[in-house]
Amino acid sequence: MNGDKIHEMRREIVEGNIERTLVKLAYPLIINNMVQVLYNLTDTFWLGKLGREELSAPGTAWPLVWFFMSIGMGFATAGFAFVSQYIGAKDYERANRSAGALYSLMMFFSLFVTFFGLLIASFALKFMNVTPEVYPYALNYIRVIFIGIPFSFTLFAFNFLLRAVGDTKTPVRINMFTVFLNIVLDPLLIFGWLGFPRLGVIGAAVATMFSNSMGSFIGGYLLFKGRVGIHLTRESLKPDLKFYGKIFRVGLPSSVGFSADALGFVILTRIIYIYGTVAFATYSITNRLTNFMFAFADGISQAMGTMVGQNVGAEKYRRAKKIAEKTMLINFVILSIGTAIVVIFRPQIFSFFIKDREILKESVKVVRYFAFSLPFFGIFDAVSNVFQSAGHTKKSMILGMLRLWVLRIPLAYLLGVLMADTLGVWLGMGLSNIIGALIGFLWFIKGSWMRRIIEH
Repeated sequence: MNGDKIHEMRREIVEGNIERTLVKLAYPLIINNMVQVLYNLTDTFWLGKLGREELSAPGTAWPLVWFFMSIGMGFATAGFAFVSQYIGAKDYERANRSAGALYSLMMFFSLFVTFFGLLIASFALKFMNVTPEVYPYALNYIRVIFIGIPFSFTLFAFNFLLRAVGDTKTPVRINMFTVFLNIVLDPLLIFGWLGFPRLGVIGAAVATMFSNSMGSFIGGYLLFKGRVGIHLTRESLKPDLKFYGKIFRVGLPSSVGFSADALGFVILTRIIYIYGTVAFATYSITNRLTNFMFAFADGISQAMGTMVGQNVGAEKYRRAKKIAEKTMLINFVILSIGTAIVVIFRPQIFSFFIKDREILKESVKVVRYFAFSLPFFGIFDAVSNVFQSAGHTKKSMILGMLRLWVLRIPLAYLLGVLMADTLGVWLGMGLSNIIGALIGFLWFIKGSWMRRIIEH
């Protein structure tokens, strides 16, 4: 580990101007998120040219894929908390060892996820109540994505490790490359342009898998060559059962929380499919739009996570709380502006993806009954990031499960049944964001997260 470089980053994060440091860390993450959203929008745009069934395939498949990936994400979150807090405590050697152990754990775990995911894919899609028109497209898409899971996991580990040390620029450069490669490959493989095979929905999945594998190889090369703050070696990659135990202890609540979230979205997909393909296609486009807005808010929340992690490690709890409060305010303002734009330009935005009269009609309900809640989700996201970065993963797990399982799924289902219309589903989803944000903020104010998890 490059001690001088890391020490300088640490000094700025735990002692420098909060706003300036937050912006410095956040802007590469925002660019990264924007580029990722650009890919998702492009994917939706090209698949929309094939039809509403093809457009719905990735949106149908991703809750199930995310269910398995989220388990690994929980352990990556734990590794992030350990590495960032060791750096905050100036224990750079332990930070480097922790990074190596996390990377090897992610490699092992991804192989299990690939095998099990391929095994249950068809059964899971049937459970999700996927319409017969969408089912074959979703199944083909999901099988290709699962084959590429090991590359996605190691790319996740790379991104988390560099963000923990305060380097938000290097992962962005790699992710921008992978996303632009994906954007270029999408139409070539979907439509068979320039002599490429015409693969349709499978082409979109192949483009995603291939691009992630390139990013994973580049990230691994930089880590093993010591070109970034962290330097992995064969020695640091050796299984460390003691540290694995720590990662499991801290990461298990996050894994349970993330996977429960993902499973919740599988159930939510099933609920929305009760109302047919039009409802789910509208939901898929809405997801892309909300992801676009969250590109800003989530980038700021992730930068805040780095600052909170290192300040908690340095036992500067008041400063960590101040950083989090500023982030919540910024998120609320950004998402309020984004929501206003979607409300005003709704017809033009939805028509851009697919010119379908029924979907355009359904979009009125989504915007009217769900969009109002998005600024509150910015607060919820920031609070959840605070708990995770401080290593108090049980709190983020409980908060996430409360929003989804206690509020969103019951409200979306019951209000949908009571109103006998999708507007009840969208209203239930909106109410879950607002109530979840208020509960999360009150828990944050209580301050029980202000305690580091690393040994003194």
